[in-house]
Amino acid sequence: MDLYESLRRAEHGRAQSKHAFKAAKHPGRAAQRQAQFGDFDCCHCRLRVSAEPLRSGVHHRNHCPYCLWSKHVDLLAAGDRLCACKAPMRPVGLLFKRAHKKYASAQAAGELMLVHHCAACGAFSLNRVAADDSPPHLLDVFEASLAHPPAVGPDIALLGVDERERLHALLAPGD
Repeated sequence: MDLYESLRRAEHGRAQSKHAFKAAKHPGRAAQRQAQFGDFDCCHCRLRVSAEPLRSGVHHRNHCPYCLWSKHVDLLAAGDRLCACKAPMRPVGLLFKRAHKKYASAQAAGELMLVHHCAACGAFSLNRVAADDSPPHLLDVFEASLAHPPAVGPDIALLGVDERERLHALLAPGD
């Protein structure tokens, strides 16, 4: 496409991204999704939890930032909400999601994840640590997993004692 064609498309409003176009065409879709998978009351501490991505930094919120308990709602992928169980899930540990980046440094262990265990069916799930999650509660979950290691599946390797300093540095309040 030459310069003239690109200018002409922009002039007629056709230079918008397809996402901006869809949002303009269906303005209520985001609001409908927010209402369907939006704010909720924690199944453990009963506090109101905001599912607003700007606050939490995650798009599929299903755990409480205060007590870190979750609800068994996802079956195949984050945000699918297809699980019929719907039972409470206790936070049992932390791990770093493996980073598959070719040029990642040896220090980059991946994204910090919460490991939850379902009280009803016994399934384990991994949830991203959100920006508004309570650092003291995250450290409590970590320390509890050291004191009483849960029996997790072979694909889940919880953080151990050797990660204590790194985790404390990561979750320490900024000075």
